[in-house]
Amino acid sequence: MTRIRAMTRNDLADVSRLLGQSWRRTYAPIMGDETVARLSDERHAPDQLAAELDDEDKMSFVAEGADGSIAGYAMAAMDAKSDVMLERLHIEPQAFGSGLAVDLLHAVLAAHAGIPSIALEVIEGNDRAIAFYRKHGFEVVERRDAAHGVGGHASLIMRRMLPRA
Repeated sequence: MTRIRAMTRNDLADVSRLLGQSWRRTYAPIMGDETVARLSDERHAPDQLAAELDDEDKMSFVAEGADGSIAGYAMAAMDAKSDVMLERLHIEPQAFGSGLAVDLLHAVLAAHAGIPSIALEVIEGNDRAIAFYRKHGFEVVERRDAAHGVGGHASLIMRRMLPRA
C-alpha cells in the first residue's frame, strides 16, 4: 500500500534521485543528455530541495511505499497573487498507470482547497504528461518559451479550473 504524505528532510536524497532519473528519462530525448544533466543536477540537489521545504509558499508531497521507498513526488508553489502552480509531479516508471500520479495530484489539489484554479508548465514533447494533465481537466492556455533556463524549447501553460466547495 502506498501512502501520500508531506515530504520531510529525511526524503531529500530519495526525491533528488527520483527527480534526476525522471528528468533524464523524460527530457534527454527532447533537450539532450548534457543539458538535462546540468539542469537537473542544479535544480534537484538535496540542498535545493531542502530550501524549497523551508519556503512557506511551497508544498511538497511524496508517495511512500509499504517498504518506505519513495515512488513519487509532487510540489506546488503559490505566488504573490495567490496563484498556484504545480511545479513538479514525478513518479517511478513501475508506478505508471497505477493511479499514483492521480493520488499525488489530488493531494496537491486538496492542500489548496478554495483556490479558483491551478496551473502548470510542461515542455512540448512530454506527450505522456500532456495527455495525463488533459485527462485530469487541464487545458492549454498559453504556449511560450520554456522557463527555468530550458532555452530553445517551447512549453505549454495548462490550467484547471477548480470547483468551489
